[in-house]
Amino acid sequence: MKHLLSVIPEPRKKISEFAPRIEKIKISKDKIGAVIGKGGEMINKITSETGAGVDIAEDGLVTISGSNSESIEKALEWVKGLTEEPEVGKIYNGTVVSIKDFGAFINILPGIDGMLHISQIVEGKRLKSVEEVLHVGDKVKVRLVAIERGKLSLSMIGVK
Repeated sequence: MKHLLSVIPEPRKKISEFAPRIEKIKISKDKIGAVIGKGGEMINKITSETGAGVDIAEDGLVTISGSNSESIEKALEWVKGLTEEPEVGKIYNGTVVSIKDFGAFINILPGIDGMLHISQIVEGKRLKSVEEVLHVGDKVKVRLVAIERGKLSLSMIGVK
């Protein structure tokens, strides 16, 4: 013990970025398919693009491993993005996917779109059309204000 303390007097604050790591996250069983994808397409894409190993147990325990902490973080964020449930009050970075007369549909999570009503785009100003401010493909910050009968209502007012 004395020799150990003479070489390293206290534990390091941070694990080396090259040390093997394992991260675990528990997901809902009904979200396992989203992570695996059709024919294993999604899980293969995650592992090939991040370099991390991803294993999913039947109970929803996802184990992400690798020797590079950056690749593990990327894979972990990817899995979280695929399995995250929308949360009222949370601010999302979304993408405008379509525009209608009454507002715009914004993709806030993979496979999850919400409706941004024209009255919720700019505070204190009545827009004649959504295209005055937004276009398909624009990146926007929105707050999820309500979920009613499975439909998501979004707002850009007061979001920074």
